[in-house]
Amino acid sequence: MSQIGAPVGLDPALIGEVAAPPFARLPDPATLFAARAARLRALAPDHALGPYLDFLAGIAEAQHAVQPKLPAPVLPPADQLARAREFGMPALDRPALLDQPACAETVRRTLAEAAWLEMPPFAREALGRVAGADDATLRAMAGNVLDNQVPFDSVAEHALVAAGLQVHAARTAALLDAKALVPVAQGACPTCGGPPGASVVVGWDGASGARYCVCALCATMWNHVRIRCVACGTGKGISYQEVEGSDGTIKAECCGECRTYLKIFYQVKNPALDPVADDIASSALDLLVAESGVRRSGVNPFLLGY
Repeated sequence: MSQIGAPVGLDPALIGEVAAPPFARLPDPATLFAARAARLRALAPDHALGPYLDFLAGIAEAQHAVQPKLPAPVLPPADQLARAREFGMPALDRPALLDQPACAETVRRTLAEAAWLEMPPFAREALGRVAGADDATLRAMAGNVLDNQVPFDSVAEHALVAAGLQVHAARTAALLDAKALVPVAQGACPTCGGPPGASVVVGWDGASGARYCVCALCATMWNHVRIRCVACGTGKGISYQEVEGSDGTIKAECCGECRTYLKIFYQVKNPALDPVADDIASSALDLLVAESGVRRSGVNPFLLGY
């Protein structure tokens, strides 16, 4: 494995081919979770985390399958969206997402869909505890997920709640106008204000080689400058680490200033890469970087407690 802090040159992937790639791309819930499930299934065979990847593929399939049964999410009023844009605020207020009637129903129906999956006993017990929770408890757990403050003794329960929240947030985000989104705080999603799970270098027409952060909650993608820390914004002391012998499509961008890192997935080289599935499958890279005391800035609800 490569060493953290080892001398590196500039990130070798091509810099964007266009001067102004689109700022944001909204999720497509109709394909998002099905594609993720397929990627997880493809990664599972012969992988050290194979059983977990297969289980998460089932969760992603539940996230996809439950959608036709759900009530439609509701956007904030037009004047509220305009005000958010004017003042450089996220289009959606994260706590307000929890107050939508569709939110709790989405979480509960996602849990019910997941109940059909094969899972280890501890996961089955966690699912039972969440499914049996009253509305106040469920909302408190959802709030913990949004705040990234999950108690260590209930990681499995919160990960299951997060699966339902992802569905609700992605379906709500998809109703927005991507062209109306504006940059907000450093490292914050322009749709919901949440942190990224990872970033990707894309191969899209009109944006090939551009870098996008991917929201860990709603899956909105927003353009971010290359070779610049997503967490603190500095361009100083940036280095890239990867597992020795890998194909160069998954790296950790490490910041020497704030001592954090965020993974980059080079979809321009491998379009199959998924910022959630491949994040979990590349956990060896997290171990490598963590050995030197650099902390992870990306959030993945299925790596809670990792």
